[in-house]
Amino acid sequence: MFDLHRLRLLRELKHRGTLAAVAAALSYAPSSVSQQLSQLEAEVGVPLLEPVGRRVRLTEQAEILVAHTEAVLERLERAEADIARSLTDLTGTVRVASFQTAALALVPAALGLLRAEHPHLRVHVTHMEPEVALPALQARDFDLVLAEEYPGVPGRRPADLEQEDLFADPLRLAAPLDSAAPRLPASLGSLSDHPWVMEPEGTPARHWAVTRCREAGFEPDVRFETTDLLLHVRLVEEGHAAAFLPDLVWRGHSPTVPLRRLPDERRVFTVVRKGRSGHPAIVACREALRRTVAV
Repeated sequence: MFDLHRLRLLRELKHRGTLAAVAAALSYAPSSVSQQLSQLEAEVGVPLLEPVGRRVRLTEQAEILVAHTEAVLERLERAEADIARSLTDLTGTVRVASFQTAALALVPAALGLLRAEHPHLRVHVTHMEPEVALPALQARDFDLVLAEEYPGVPGRRPADLEQEDLFADPLRLAAPLDSAAPRLPASLGSLSDHPWVMEPEGTPARHWAVTRCREAGFEPDVRFETTDLLLHVRLVEEGHAAAFLPDLVWRGHSPTVPLRRLPDERRVFTVVRKGRSGHPAIVACREALRRTVAV
């Protein structure tokens, strides 16, 4: 029988890409990781790694092993969930990653519900954008991810992850406050001559925003790039830029800039690994988020 610990190291290598990254994530010495994988090769009796420049990649046989390892780990997570359900008190730690606006607008209230109803559950929250958080979820750095998806920009849906919709977040056109009597923009095209603030190139939000501008007949003059939507708001307030802003930015207070509703919505959802969705801590976190959204 193959050693599960060594199989997990091989799986980590697939997800993290380098021996150094595996060692750093697990607090091992790189030489120790390499030695363990060499012992696994001896157990299996075939090469599992092949050099590619200064890196290594998994052989076909290693990929087969990783697929079976994923199935074993999924079953073990189901076992962990079954044990947790058998207990009367919800304890332990759940690790959550969330994009910025959800972290600001939803997570604090959800944490309040969890603290009141499950005082012995420890929730660790990290601000992280979905394109980074979802691979980290696969690598078991997190237990639950709050993610977003913009219209026309479908994200990758790995088979080992499960999604659950939370709500649809309307998107609006924000006009810069550059006059004493601010007015709603007549249309997207009416802001074609203004500077814009958008998220960085390569992000789904940026792809969607540029596509919308091109559909309106112009190439946006993007002078400011940041994932910080609070900075987007500030630049619009000061008259420096136009922007696309989701309604979640204004949760709990009134908008401070003129907004025009667009026919688009971004999808906000939670993601967990397969086999994890039935764990009481995950169920409690998702329920707290749903109740927060419903308020």
